[in-house]
Amino acid sequence: MKKRCCLYFLKPRQVEVRQEALKSAAAGEVVVQTLVSAISPGTEMLLYRGQFPKHLQADICLPGMNKEFAYPIAYGYACVGKVIEIGQNVSPDWLGRLVFAFQPHASHFVAPMQHLLPVPAGYSPETACFLANTETAVNLVQDAAPLLGEQALVLGQGIVGLLTTALLHEFPLASLVTADRYPLRRTASQALGVTACLDPASSDFVSHIKDLLPNGSDLTFELSGVPQALNLALKLTGFSGRIIIGSWYGEKSTGLDLGGAFHRSRIKLISSQVSTIAPCLSGRWDKTRRFNVAWEALSRIHPERWITHRFPIEQAAEAYRLLDDSADQTIQIIFDYAGNP
Repeated sequence: MKKRCCLYFLKPRQVEVRQEALKSAAAGEVVVQTLVSAISPGTEMLLYRGQFPKHLQADICLPGMNKEFAYPIAYGYACVGKVIEIGQNVSPDWLGRLVFAFQPHASHFVAPMQHLLPVPAGYSPETACFLANTETAVNLVQDAAPLLGEQALVLGQGIVGLLTTALLHEFPLASLVTADRYPLRRTASQALGVTACLDPASSDFVSHIKDLLPNGSDLTFELSGVPQALNLALKLTGFSGRIIIGSWYGEKSTGLDLGGAFHRSRIKLISSQVSTIAPCLSGRWDKTRRFNVAWEALSRIHPERWITHRFPIEQAAEAYRLLDDSADQTIQIIFDYAGNP
């Protein structure tokens, strides 16, 4: 019987790669051999550190996972691979096709055809594995609805922050300021052409932001994954400004200072999550249309330049330790399955 390698989170700071039987494709299904899969640092580190809400219902848009968040759990949602086997009622045209799937990290997986997204011609697997986070960035920008001449601030330049910044840079904004505590990510952000990328840990950070945005930010994105950054966003957002909260904090929490300037500033806090389409857009937009926009964005942004590390799936524990202990050295880590037959 054919085998596959699959990654499991067992308990806080413990992962395991298991050898499992690989099922054959049933009717309407295909078997995919994974080429690369991307770690989503924000969500996956919550799982790795045990900071996720226990027994929360899992995202129904992510097939192949537990129905709820509970150890042990196979997780991940950015696999790119090649179709190597088809079931009945599947066109032979699918054989050999490069596809993207919202699947946990594994060397092979079986999936219904409708859960796969064909990778457009000319896209490398490394580019395609950014699709999920690029769709998230598209959703963030759509929820924010930037206006001509606005001043925008993005807190957090991890991979979602960089992708969001790249999209915002295409708008005719008056200024686009970003912030991240890690020099590597600030350098990547500056390369996108932002007005400035600052270190939020510096003593003059707030005064520097106020020099750049004297009336406060019109549009602030909180993408750092740090709950305390919400208070910083409140402090730096101007009258009637919007704060788009794209971070998922899991069980991390912090007190919000809502008794000061927030009370009189008419600031709007907007939750943005990619699993659904904003109700105000759902009459004209669906997931297919948004995926098409994300694919086009990938061809312009070339996010594969932000891959800092590659690991074989067998070294998954080392990859997560690196993220946990030395996040300043990373932007995007991917698993490379070249050695898996």
